[in-house]
Amino acid sequence: MKIALVQINCPKGEIDRNLAKTADYINQARNQDVDIVCFPEMSITGYIKPAKMPKSVLSLDSEPVRRFCELTINTPITALAGIVERNPDGKPFITQIVATAGKLQGYYRKVNVAEDELPTFAPGVDTPIFKHSSLSFGITICADVGHSKLFEDYAKLGTSTVFAASAPGLYGLQETRNWKSGFNWWRNECRRNLSKFSKENRINIAVATQAGRTQDEDFPGGGYVFDNKGNLIASTPDWKEGILYAEVNT
Repeated sequence: MKIALVQINCPKGEIDRNLAKTADYINQARNQDVDIVCFPEMSITGYIKPAKMPKSVLSLDSEPVRRFCELTINTPITALAGIVERNPDGKPFITQIVATAGKLQGYYRKVNVAEDELPTFAPGVDTPIFKHSSLSFGITICADVGHSKLFEDYAKLGTSTVFAASAPGLYGLQETRNWKSGFNWWRNECRRNLSKFSKENRINIAVATQAGRTQDEDFPGGGYVFDNKGNLIASTPDWKEGILYAEVNT
């Protein structure tokens, strides 16, 4: 099965712009006969601070979510994208939504919220399974990549592939940013954890990461695919925007 991982810059709160770029990449993926395309964590909303940009906190029935789902109409593609999701009972969720044939197939809410995110975001509790043809897949988000149990749970539930949507912010001053070191850091984190988890659980793991500069934060990029033997079989060469294609065994 052919997958596409999008390495994209997602300005904070610029939902219309981010959706327009999403549409462009879905069209590219369709022209390459892709089955599943995965965008990074918070790809639609950008990695916002909800208190500063409350209008960019979206409900699952919001217009931007509907517009994203409509991008899959008349295509064979299943698409995954990230939002900050409104939570009527408290802090918002970090959510990855899944669209097929113009409709919302489901969503995953980040279970392992990072320590510096806990004051702002609520953790999810469920590990839903999604389907595309013969492929059953799960989703993780960013800090999840450091937690083996989540991948073990997905393997026990019968998934063959896990998509890891990510947006790890880089530390240090933007003015002195070393993009190469940031890219290398995230690549090494993914290789250290995900090569092991894929081999131990006999699953494919595919990573899509936000890339480049936003108004107050930078992201390293990185698209990676690990096969079910722990081998890194595809990767992006650097932090520039683009799309990574790979074949995974179902």
